[in-house]
Amino acid sequence: MEAKATYRYIGTSPRKMRLVIDLIRGESVDKAIELLTFNPKHAAKDAEKVLRSAVSNLFNKDEESNHEPSDLYVKEAYVNQGPALKRLLPAPMGRAYRVRKRSNHLTIVVALKRKLQEV
Repeated sequence: MEAKATYRYIGTSPRKMRLVIDLIRGESVDKAIELLTFNPKHAAKDAEKVLRSAVSNLFNKDEESNHEPSDLYVKEAYVNQGPALKRLLPAPMGRAYRVRKRSNHLTIVVALKRKLQEV
């Protein structure tokens, strides 16, 4: 059983978001939330929001069974580039520099850990 959450058009660059996402990929959900909560980077807040949404989606998808957050792990986490806002910055001697304000799309998939079955 797995569930997915996506947050699109986040106003940070994909490169900065990937630094945060690389920390939680493959970790248990408890540890991932702890890492994101105490990470000083601004992108960690958005990543934590998406992770909590993915966990909530899993609980809503399978309401009959009771899963603990410790039974879940981050199966996939990836960042795609979103559209860039193009702006002009005044420069010396009547010139102008282009500024690209980048955005990204974040997707996190959580799944249940498989228990080793005893023979």
